[in-house]
Amino acid sequence: MTETINGKTILTTPFTEEDIRALHVGDAVYISGDLVTGRDDVHIRVTEEGTDLPSDIRGKALMHAGPIVKGSAEDGYQMVAIGPTTSMRMEKLEYDFIRKTGARFIIGKGGMGEHTAAACREFGAVHCVLPAGNAVVTALCVEEINGVDWLDLGMPEAFWRISVRCLGPLIVSIDSSGRNLFEEKKKEYTVRKEEQLGRISRLL
Repeated sequence: MTETINGKTILTTPFTEEDIRALHVGDAVYISGDLVTGRDDVHIRVTEEGTDLPSDIRGKALMHAGPIVKGSAEDGYQMVAIGPTTSMRMEKLEYDFIRKTGARFIIGKGGMGEHTAAACREFGAVHCVLPAGNAVVTALCVEEINGVDWLDLGMPEAFWRISVRCLGPLIVSIDSSGRNLFEEKKKEYTVRKEEQLGRISRLL
C-alpha cells in the first residue's frame, strides 16, 4: 500500500509489484511495516549455502545493516542503533538473493551494480539508500523487535525481524527499470569534470 501523509510518500508492507514499479530513481520515500536485517553472512547462507531464510520476506523489505541490540529473548530486545552497511559488499550475491527470497525493497548505504539492477528489472524490486550517520535516530523508527534468527552469526550478522514506522527518508538508487542513480551521476560528473578541466587548461 502507498499513501501520502503530510507530503511524505509512505509504503507499507507487503509491497505489491505495482507499488514498486511506480518508484523511480531519485524518489524519496518512507516505509512502515515488516523489515528484516541481513548483510554478508545472511546473503552467503542463502545464496552459496542454499539455506532458506527462517521467515518469508516476499514483498517485504531487507536492510543491509548490523544493528546494535540490547536485552535478551527472555526479557525482550531493544534496538539501540541501526545504520546501513555498504551495499556493494552484497553486490555479487544480490541477484540470487532477490530471486530466491522475493524481497522487493533493499535498503543500504552507497550504490550497487549490474547484478542488483538486473534483479530489480526482472523481479520488480528497488534498492534505496538511507543517509549514513543516523543509526541512533533510525532506531527510533523501530516500533518492535519481533524476533531474531541465526544468532550463531553474531549480533550484527544475525537475521533480525522488526517492525518500523515511517523509516526514512530513503532515496531510490536503483529502480525496477534498472536505472542506477549512482552510475548515472558518475557519468554526469565525469563529463562536467572534463569540461572544467578543459576550461582550466585554457586559462593557464
